[in-house]
Amino acid sequence: MLAELQEISKYYEQPGQERRFIILSQVSLSIGGQDSIAIVGPSGSGKSTLLNILGTLDRPSSGKVILDGTRVDAFDENQLSTIRNQFIGFVFQLHHLLPQLTLIENILLPVLPVADKLKQKMAVERAHHLVERLGLQNQIHRRPGKLSVGECQRAAVARALVNRPRLLLADEPTGSLDAENAGQLGQLLGELNREQGMAVVVVTHSPDLASRMGKIYRLTSGELQLIPPS
Repeated sequence: MLAELQEISKYYEQPGQERRFIILSQVSLSIGGQDSIAIVGPSGSGKSTLLNILGTLDRPSSGKVILDGTRVDAFDENQLSTIRNQFIGFVFQLHHLLPQLTLIENILLPVLPVADKLKQKMAVERAHHLVERLGLQNQIHRRPGKLSVGECQRAAVARALVNRPRLLLADEPTGSLDAENAGQLGQLLGELNREQGMAVVVVTHSPDLASRMGKIYRLTSGELQLIPPS
């Protein structure tokens, strides 16, 4: 398995009360190397928390997070930062592009920690390939303020892919887009899953985006269940 969550729980102690505020309860999930997975459920059900734990941005209260056969939930922050940069790509609802940088500079941000000159050169070549694949070749020297919302979100996808991650995590990636751009991005994520040979996990409220994934899970009351194919 590429990634596994084993009996993950997440809760917060409430000061002055004996009861815990439970967000996730004994959640388990296995992700193969080319899986595409959607996680759906009501607002506040813990979907983003689950994604953040999978992406090592948050730690579980109990349970195991295993990436490529290695348990990582007890790693220190420096170790986790290295794993995130080399193993995982992130796409969020808001693109989080830096306004002072051009589109291509934003895409290349994950490459900055790379000391190997050959790897840097290959990453630059890949960045330009992704820009063309995403139809952004005429915008590379523009700053985010001069781009449309859809263009910014596509640039965020390119940034997430520039280091060739094996696992792409997307948290409501179409939430800020209109129907046309949302449909295009959903199609793109499905194509990238097949073409790039990487696993994709999306958290979404969009039935259209969820339907483009190979498996759909519902998270309700802290518990995760696979939705059988219709």
